[in-house]
Amino acid sequence: MENTFLYQSGFCNDFASEALPGALPATQNSPQKAPYGLYAEQLSGTAFTAPRAHNRRSWLYRIRPGAMHHAFEKVSQPLLASGPFTQVDTPPDQLRWNPLPMPADGQAVDFIDGIVTFAGNGDAAAQAGMAIHLYAANRSMHDRFFYDADGELLIVPQLGRLLARTELGVLEVKPGEIVVIPRGMRFRIELPDGSARGYICENYGAAFQLPELGPIGSNGLANARDFQAPVAAYENREGEFQLLAKFGGKLWTARIGHSPLDVVAWHGNYVPYKYDLSLFNTINTVSFDHPDPSIFTVLTSPSDTHGTANVDFVIFPPRWMVAEHTFRPPWFHRNVMSEYMGLILGAYDAKADGFTPGGGSLHNCMSGHGPDAATFDKASSATLAPHRIDNTMAFMFESRYVIHPTPYALATPLLQKDYLQCWHGLQKHFNGQP
Repeated sequence: MENTFLYQSGFCNDFASEALPGALPATQNSPQKAPYGLYAEQLSGTAFTAPRAHNRRSWLYRIRPGAMHHAFEKVSQPLLASGPFTQVDTPPDQLRWNPLPMPADGQAVDFIDGIVTFAGNGDAAAQAGMAIHLYAANRSMHDRFFYDADGELLIVPQLGRLLARTELGVLEVKPGEIVVIPRGMRFRIELPDGSARGYICENYGAAFQLPELGPIGSNGLANARDFQAPVAAYENREGEFQLLAKFGGKLWTARIGHSPLDVVAWHGNYVPYKYDLSLFNTINTVSFDHPDPSIFTVLTSPSDTHGTANVDFVIFPPRWMVAEHTFRPPWFHRNVMSEYMGLILGAYDAKADGFTPGGGSLHNCMSGHGPDAATFDKASSATLAPHRIDNTMAFMFESRYVIHPTPYALATPLLQKDYLQCWHGLQKHFNGQP
């Protein structure tokens, strides 16, 4: 069961949930002792003095405070990386990868162990930029819990459902939906279907928010009422558990004698949330030209330059293409923003083949890209009648900063060495005549 998440540009409304009646005090200073013998703890996602409209925090009423665990020790996970991403030179080439394979038979890999970093920019310590990870897992996290102190996690399932059990409650997310887990919030991931694969954007910068609508007006794109947060649900378990933390770009582990998902009641606006991408209200052209991809922005992490994002999350959903005097697919393009694309299902309308669900492509700052030869030829002679694109869902992580592939991403056999060939079939049509 989930609450409606009243998400607004820049902040979300304060709301509350309790798993036991009366567990949430009526006011913050009454009673002197929290009900049910609980501990009060505030989880702050912004500085205390952040402007009211941007301040994010939640009050948690829990069985034990979050400080109760043993000392952390660093653990090795060589394929999980954080910035600065300077281990290898970043080529200006257009790059594309095949999907991350599922774990081999006999190999038990949970969500955290299944994360592989493919690219990133900025620096978690500087609170700017992001990292792009892929995950492939075949085991639930039963006695392991995780939090990310470096950034918030936007998770995009591509194969298999995820059951995200967080401090504030449970969110079930299937392919075609996303879930965002705030920086510092503890959680574990279960796999209801036995295995799962997908993408993660680890956002080091300002928290994701809805983009401004500008001349679109009051309605369009992702609507606030469609975001959902969990209701309170707590675990009262004791035993030998593991608390994992991503801190300073490294992975750490500590022993903990109880489940940290023991929040019985909470109120605030610093919460995990999910969104069904099929509810996106697509705004498309009805006259000419393919619209800028910014018109498909679901969430944005703004930077200090107005209108220039630290990272945008953009989707290309099923939609009607209605236009005249135009070339339907995305045009050939070079962009100051850098673009990593992923595919959840179906095919992408600008590529005939080679870009498959679970795969990804990277077109960095000012690297030319656009439809391949087969798509160009087909679109150039297509009848300009209303056309619906179905059975597809592609997305893009777009950033103002150059996106640097990791050494793994440049060396893996998943990298398609022949990607550039998709444009080599484009013919010269110029004949000097108007």
